[in-house]
Amino acid sequence: MFKKIQQLDEFVLRKIKGLHSHTNNRIMAVITYLGTGGLVWFAMTIPMIISRQMRAAGLNILLSLFITWLVGEITIKRIVGRVRPSEQLPEDEQIVKRPKYYSFPSGHTASSFSVVGVTLLRCPVGIYLPVIVLASLIGFSRVYLRVHYFSDVAVGVLLGLACGLSSVALFNVLVINVFGFAI
Repeated sequence: MFKKIQQLDEFVLRKIKGLHSHTNNRIMAVITYLGTGGLVWFAMTIPMIISRQMRAAGLNILLSLFITWLVGEITIKRIVGRVRPSEQLPEDEQIVKRPKYYSFPSGHTASSFSVVGVTLLRCPVGIYLPVIVLASLIGFSRVYLRVHYFSDVAVGVLLGLACGLSSVALFNVLVINVFGFAI
């Protein structure tokens, strides 16, 4: 089964390489940068936390990002230890700097889709639709830039959604039931 997944991963990388151009490379580098360290998602929470109506959503996003980081970056990546596709590329084919850590699952994608999970349950369509689009672009950029395999990103989507959705339940229990107040 792992051989078939690796074959699919390599097939997708070859197909996406056909989309490479100087302009596309620059666009994808900017999109991937937005997801680095959850930058865009942390920035998004600032006005949410300031707003009384969106405060619970903003704080819940922070909780989901923390849970996703613990599960994906600290636990799964270290257990699996998958080498990135960029490790096999010559230096002149690198579009962005080679990441230092393991590939599986995609942390950019997992964190992005954890925000999707929270916004789906806590925010109006005007917020969650752009979040879904940006999260999808960030995930795609990781494969486009050849710093992740397709399966890294696919599992990142699933992991992120699971962490985001479960963080809503955890947030509700902690804030509302344990501390006895709504934010």
